[in-house]
Amino acid sequence: MCLSLRLSTRGVNSGFMATKTLRIATRKSALALWQANYMAARLRELPEAPEVELELIVTSGDQNQTDALRQFGGTGVFTREVQKAVLDGRADMAVHSLKDLPTQLADGLTLACVPPRAPRCDCLLLPSGQGPFTSLDQLPQRARIGTGSPRRQSQLLHHRPDLQPTEIRGNVDTRLKKLDEGQFDAILLAEAGLRRLGLDDRISLVLNPPLLYPAVGQGALGIETREDDIEVRALLAQLSCSTTTAEVSAERALLRTLRAGCHAPLGVWTELHGDTLTLTGVLLSLDGQTRVEQSAVGTVNQAETLGITVAEYLLSSGGAELLSV
Repeated sequence: MCLSLRLSTRGVNSGFMATKTLRIATRKSALALWQANYMAARLRELPEAPEVELELIVTSGDQNQTDALRQFGGTGVFTREVQKAVLDGRADMAVHSLKDLPTQLADGLTLACVPPRAPRCDCLLLPSGQGPFTSLDQLPQRARIGTGSPRRQSQLLHHRPDLQPTEIRGNVDTRLKKLDEGQFDAILLAEAGLRRLGLDDRISLVLNPPLLYPAVGQGALGIETREDDIEVRALLAQLSCSTTTAEVSAERALLRTLRAGCHAPLGVWTELHGDTLTLTGVLLSLDGQTRVEQSAVGTVNQAETLGITVAEYLLSSGGAELLSV
């Protein structure tokens, strides 16, 4: 269950917010638009519901659809231009896939809202008409797997060294087209994005841990606004989920302590039971041959400490060498 996180609205004129038009900065992809429209709908449900408009942004990650992400900027390629629109005043907030948002926030911005999380695992997709599978072992020898993620590649190779992970770029529809045309034997995509776009029927196998650990923040949204915009922060706080916030706080603290970008071969899993939070992190070599794992348990209030603890263990157990490659 998610509980809202409320920022005090003392001194804030709710009538002002009801007459203000809020602008949401978002990328133009189908998934980004779904996420932005989801937040717009949630905002319109509030008692002091404002008018909401979308400000469409093209990022460097959208413009370059051929090179591997880590080759032309890596961390922040899908968020920098969206953040700039908020800082420039063209928008009041930005909606991000949290896994794309760097752990070091831009000066002047704050992570004001983390809504309830969607399913966070990765999925195997087969060409149209094939599957579903019950195991990764059903893939043929030396199958070509479309994914540009070092995290996914390394974990796949850890279980099946014969597989051939191959770079793939483009939005979800573009990747599905390449798969169905026979360019790949299978591709990997996030479960959350597929379900948000109504593509549940394309999921051939959900890759749950310990088979494949998801990325930091996967399945969650991160809503940024200007740090000094008290009215918008108060509004967004009503839509934030305390459970998801605790989970991603631990995960992002782990990533931040490793000083690794969002494209590092790092997988995480968090579980919250009552007030007890468990965090597991796995770090691998790119070929999947070396794998380091560590878990830590604590209370919700210790979320960031758990992330730091797991990161320090991973670094001291060979993780520093894995990240330096």
